[in-house]
Amino acid sequence: MKILHIDTRPDWRGGQQQILLTMRGLRQRGHDAQLLTCSASLLGERARAENFAVHVFSSRHPRWDAFLSLREILHQQRFDVTHAHDPHALTAAWLARAHRCGAFVVSRRVAYPLARGPFALARYRAAHRIIAVSKFVADSVAASGISRAKIAVVYDGVEIPPAIASEQRRAARRRWNIADSTKLLGCVGYLLPEKGQESLIRAMTAVVADFPDCKLLLVGDGPMRVRLQALAHELALSHAIIFAGFLADIELAYRALDIFVFPSLAEPLGSSLLTAMSYGLPAVAVVGGGVPEIIENGENGSLVSAPDSGLLASAVCRLLHEPQTAGCLAAAARETVSRRFTADLLAENTLREYRLALASARDF
Repeated sequence: MKILHIDTRPDWRGGQQQILLTMRGLRQRGHDAQLLTCSASLLGERARAENFAVHVFSSRHPRWDAFLSLREILHQQRFDVTHAHDPHALTAAWLARAHRCGAFVVSRRVAYPLARGPFALARYRAAHRIIAVSKFVADSVAASGISRAKIAVVYDGVEIPPAIASEQRRAARRRWNIADSTKLLGCVGYLLPEKGQESLIRAMTAVVADFPDCKLLLVGDGPMRVRLQALAHELALSHAIIFAGFLADIELAYRALDIFVFPSLAEPLGSSLLTAMSYGLPAVAVVGGGVPEIIENGENGSLVSAPDSGLLASAVCRLLHEPQTAGCLAAAARETVSRRFTADLLAENTLREYRLALASARDF
């Protein structure tokens, strides 16, 4: 099978990680996976480094330039499946009539409903299959007027890392001058209002009052960074919060942590949460979006009912006070990911949808 993936984002976030994992899984199974992306794409750089065929377009006008490039590529090559991974990619593929050139698949990774205008809905109705990242997202798509029959859930996948050795943990902590005895919380994600990092910083006031040497590692960048740094200063927490920015070697962050906190308000699923769980970290997360599809409260993680600083602080302090409970949740978290959210399952389930899309395209 020959598949063209289209992604127009220049940055590296959870969605880009999932595309690369999918492409790896497809290649391991003997399929030809190619990528069309913008010239500034970090995904493109990483895919090219792994010897995938990467086609690029200008970053100035993503939808239009992607459309022109895709039209040329579809004229030169025949693909069994064209897979659009974001709204700009969807628009470009629809304009290039990718749905007339083979199976057309669209991924949906965001929590908000589809726009209800005829143009917006026509793009999704042209798809042979729509892959939602969670049941929560699938319900949102169906509620927007798209046929439930063409929507499927394919959960994110992660590669299960080896158990963290003591020396690996110490080496990771040295990156940020964290002592072995210091309790280190962590959160990985783009710094946006809806990601809930502000509530987490406010929660640190109560956490530090209970555990004075506790620190928080915030990994990621984004438009909220300056505001969050100012908040940390205002709350006299600058000494306790580390703004690590974007990390290419993200595994160091997970190796260094004691507890992972996921305060997002309504996450479609949460690839960083899955990664943390795969490292055997106990997690505190907010009920909302697709998170309850991953975590069962008290079984493989701790859920709080809202992104409230008091609730987050209480849940974190409980795990810090009860290391045995934290250890049990951590072991169950890793087992959950190993059973339900692996990169292999991501590839297999995506291939299943490609085959269904091909059958639908033939019947059209």
